[in-house]
Amino acid sequence: MLDTMPRRLPGLLLLLWPLLLLLLLLLPSPAAPTAPRPLARSGFRRLGTHGPGGSPGHRPAPAVPTGVCKSRPLDLVFIIDSSRSVRPSEFTKVKTFVSRIIDTLDIGAADTRVALVNYASTVKIEFHLQNHSDKQSLKQAVARITPLSTGTMSGLAIQTAMEKAFTVEAGARGPSSNIPKVAIIVTDGRPQDQVNEVAAQARAAGIELYAVGVGRADMESLKTIASKPLDEHVFYVETYGVIEKLSSRFQETFCAADPCVLGTHGCQHVCISDGDGRHHCECSQGYSLNADKKTCSAIDKCALNTHGCGHICVNDRSGSYHCECYEGYTLNADRKTCSAQDQCAAGTHGCQHVCVSDRAGSHHCECYEGYTLNADKKTCSVRDKCALGSHGCQHICVSDGAAAYHCDCYTGFTLNEDKRTCSAVEEARRLISTEDACGCEATLAFQEKVSSSLQRLNAKIDDILGKLQANEYGQIHR
Repeated sequence: MLDTMPRRLPGLLLLLWPLLLLLLLLLPSPAAPTAPRPLARSGFRRLGTHGPGGSPGHRPAPAVPTGVCKSRPLDLVFIIDSSRSVRPSEFTKVKTFVSRIIDTLDIGAADTRVALVNYASTVKIEFHLQNHSDKQSLKQAVARITPLSTGTMSGLAIQTAMEKAFTVEAGARGPSSNIPKVAIIVTDGRPQDQVNEVAAQARAAGIELYAVGVGRADMESLKTIASKPLDEHVFYVETYGVIEKLSSRFQETFCAADPCVLGTHGCQHVCISDGDGRHHCECSQGYSLNADKKTCSAIDKCALNTHGCGHICVNDRSGSYHCECYEGYTLNADRKTCSAQDQCAAGTHGCQHVCVSDRAGSHHCECYEGYTLNADKKTCSVRDKCALGSHGCQHICVSDGAAAYHCDCYTGFTLNEDKRTCSAVEEARRLISTEDACGCEATLAFQEKVSSSLQRLNAKIDDILGKLQANEYGQIHR
């Protein structure tokens, strides 16, 4: 068995050689030993290259919905450590980190203003909050910054930012604006001066402090500087090579979700974004906002007297209104004012006799002579037929009420049978007194003769009727 091993060894080496080569490539170079990695500590966030998904303490940033995130308006000051421990290539990484944060912000005089404080043993304000109002010029100013390459005076840098960068004269907005004041300090070492007291003063002045530690940064100093809660204001990365990853963390921090876009506003009609994640509700035209500041109620514009109608304002169900005119008027093309309408000429007046137009655009009815206007102000009734002159009385017309009358005669006259004409009383008497007596006797004789003839005629008729009845009776009983 041992004799066969030398013969099989070259074949085994050929099979294992690719695996051995891969192991050699993965082993760290002895010429460049890795620095010891600081232990993870509570109270700050840590990002790095070790371990799947980042180093311990890193929590993945929640996804921000595309198009609904707008950065809050800020007065933002970067405080950048450029001491001798920061190599030029590493300082370039810091500037890239700053530029990437600027890319996530809404920059402008009314939005976020940015200043940068560069520090080492000395402190230099590279540009103030009021110097740049657009991203391009800001990023160009950041790119021009060079490191100071001396000690690490973090306390002096914070004090300079508080006293000279966060002032109204330098471009910061006053307390009445409610614009947050935020400082982000980036350092890789231990402060060479006291930071406790000056950081406390800055926080008391309303400045929110974020502390970013790199490599050998002193964690206790970072926690002394930062605002609370510390797990939201202290960050740590192992090298400047991964500091750019923190830009997304600050984008999350400074992002204000827009409830109007997300549809979580609860406004009944209209949602208005106010920035910084705030909003307010408004109502459509013709409605007013209720006490709950979300729902709307229809406005009675007619009651408000702002409608502009010339005559009549009529509320509609939709919360709007329309104008109408009084009777006798028509609505003009402006749908508000009214013009007088001649109803008499239009024939829509309803008067039985006469329509009279009034200057105000209205009208009234009147009646012909001898008639009176009824209570409906349109129809007419006869007032006195005698007064109308159509009664036909020869002498005198006497009214018996609203529509009745009778005729009468003057003294010495009598009313004839037609109840209209009259005859003199003396003339009638004279005609009777001069009547021919013979005429009277002849008249009497004629009357007697006629009476006798009628009697005989009646007897004959009775005889004929009797015979007819007897004949009809006999036929029936045969």
